Amino acid sequence: MTTTEAPAVATRKLTYVKAFNEGLAQAMREDENVFVAGEDVAGYGGVFRMFDNLLDEFGPRRMIDTPISEAALVGLGVGAAARGLRPVVDLMFMDFIGVCLDQIVNQAAKMKYMFGGALSVPLTITTASGAGLGAAAQHSQSLEAWLAHVPGLKVVMPCDAYTAKGLTVSAIRDDNPVVVMLNKVLLGSTSEVPEEIYGIPLGRAHTARQGSDVTVIALGRMVGEALAAADELAAEGVEIEVIDPRTVQPLDTETMFASVRRTNRVLVVHEAVTFGGLGAEIAAQIQDAAFDYLDAPVLRIGAPFSPVPFSPVLEKAYVPDRARIAQGCRRLLERS
Repeated sequence: MTTTEAPAVATRKLTYVKAFNEGLAQAMREDENVFVAGEDVAGYGGVFRMFDNLLDEFGPRRMIDTPISEAALVGLGVGAAARGLRPVVDLMFMDFIGVCLDQIVNQAAKMKYMFGGALSVPLTITTASGAGLGAAAQHSQSLEAWLAHVPGLKVVMPCDAYTAKGLTVSAIRDDNPVVVMLNKVLLGSTSEVPEEIYGIPLGRAHTARQGSDVTVIALGRMVGEALAAADELAAEGVEIEVIDPRTVQPLDTETMFASVRRTNRVLVVHEAVTFGGLGAEIAAQIQDAAFDYLDAPVLRIGAPFSPVPFSPVLEKAYVPDRARIAQGCRRLLERS
């Protein structure tokens, strides 16, 4: 199914979690084949209240509480999707995908290919990712690089309430398995969100801020940090262009290349561990396709190669922020 970008005019502010909830409810009204399954999604509304009030409207046939078995849960979703339904399966924390990777990687991602295109798997997997809430090493990871590496999967990372709603709607409408990575720290953040249903095209990046000196490609929560760093640097006469990929698989490299040709300097920032992260892939593609336009090597910023600390002080130091992004931009300008 096709999706279109929402109109620019927004009518009111919503929190990230409320915007997700609204988009899901509107998608369920739009298509009766959409249903939700997960641990505590119905009676309790989800651990982060992402599914509040949906049981009252749609009933237990379309809001299904499941046992604590992520492998069975995703397997249910794969089977239902293959038979023509549009399941939304919630994995409470992204860290739990390790329990059900076989269903995601070897079933959901490959089924359409292995059946020669004779069936589709319109499965949406929602999950809460990221550090910053003191949830420690087993409930705080950002594992988008695992999933983006798998042909057959799509992966989206909403950075605010507007994209949380629009990308969720597009994920549900898509005829392929899509993982929606919702950021835990952003759940209470607000932005302007239209009341009507809308989709944001998958695989199309967004220029969140225009600039001429450095391109910052930021994933998920880091978009807000990059915009804050850009405000700080503007006071120094430095203009930062901020690119939000929105979808990390498929990845809109053309928007990135076009920005690099204008600014000649690139910084990639993500919350995930730097080693083996998507920053490395983005840097490699930029240096492959736009090397002649670079005045300095591509700079990457991410988390250190360590489990996420439980200590609030260490966790704050672990996650990249606006100060590190601003300092990285200054380093790029000094090196060119």
